[in-house]
Amino acid sequence: MRDRAFSGSIYLLGTLATAVATALALPVLLAPAAGRGWAAWHRRRAGGLLGVPADGRPGGRRDLPWALAHVAAGFPLGLAALLCLGNIVVAAVAMSLWWAFPVGVRPTLFSFYDVQVGDWVTALVGGATQIAVLGAAAWWGLPVLARLHARLCLALLTPSARERLTERVDVLTRSRVGVVDAHGAELQRIERDLHDGTQARLVTIAMHLGLARESLADDPETVAALLRQAHETAEEAMAELRTVLQTIYPPILADRGLDGALTALAARSGVPVHIELAELGVLPASVETVAYYVIAEALTNVAKHAAATRAALRVERSGDVLSIEVTDDGKGGADEARGTGIPGIRRRVAALDGVVRLDSPAGGPTTLAVRMPCAL
Repeated sequence: MRDRAFSGSIYLLGTLATAVATALALPVLLAPAAGRGWAAWHRRRAGGLLGVPADGRPGGRRDLPWALAHVAAGFPLGLAALLCLGNIVVAAVAMSLWWAFPVGVRPTLFSFYDVQVGDWVTALVGGATQIAVLGAAAWWGLPVLARLHARLCLALLTPSARERLTERVDVLTRSRVGVVDAHGAELQRIERDLHDGTQARLVTIAMHLGLARESLADDPETVAALLRQAHETAEEAMAELRTVLQTIYPPILADRGLDGALTALAARSGVPVHIELAELGVLPASVETVAYYVIAEALTNVAKHAAATRAALRVERSGDVLSIEVTDDGKGGADEARGTGIPGIRRRVAALDGVVRLDSPAGGPTTLAVRMPCAL
């Protein structure tokens, strides 16, 4: 209860300050970016006081009504807290230091009655009474007022079911466009690899076999050399074909499962990797493939860009959500625009309705966290 009273008091005093700031800066807050950020901060603040999540973004059209309501409600509620706590301080000063003030400016108690402190009896009895009354009001009343304002804030800023649905549709539309683009790029890459690699080698094999057939009767040594070259080219073509197929669905997933595949990835990493794998159960093939790709790309980034000496991989499942976290002790400052593969990770994860969070301050450490639904 003591923590609740303290947090309620601090909340209301902060509310008073922010209400004044909102009133003074109202023209600036009409700008969408400024208003949205200010409103989102207050929404998180109110959610923290009430102990409820404040996820999502408030709609821009809610910012101005909230700002006006915040000023109208926040100013009187915050002022009440300030007067309550301020008069407790006045009473404490009057109880002990009333004699140090000149006669005309000595502190007064009970504002409604304007009782001036002129002796120790008035100071002790009146001061103790005022502290007790206002202390009880601060103990019981200020948390109630703070929670009332927080509920008002959330009620005005929390998106409606229709707005959440609209936002969700927008997210899915963007992710679908990203998936279609990524799928097209993947098909182009596979076609290019097959055309420039495997197909070219198959053409070479056909040429060698044609020459061998024409030289079969006249030059057996040339035939043997051509057949040897055709055999070597066929082996190279098969190796390239296996490489292309592995980018579609890594065979190691089918052979060893996700646990074994991740263990093999960590073993091949250029940086020592500490692995924590929880029991994952049966996962859809699409989830396994994306998880394998995400972790392979993340460990490659650690080895190539992070200048790290060690990394940690944690994979766990909570209900129908698969969580992946890759951390390294490198230099940090990861930039998605510098070809680190993060945009590709985001597209693949978004295709499964998952989310990606990258935390990479300058100087490190870097943490890549991924959450994906994994229900069958």
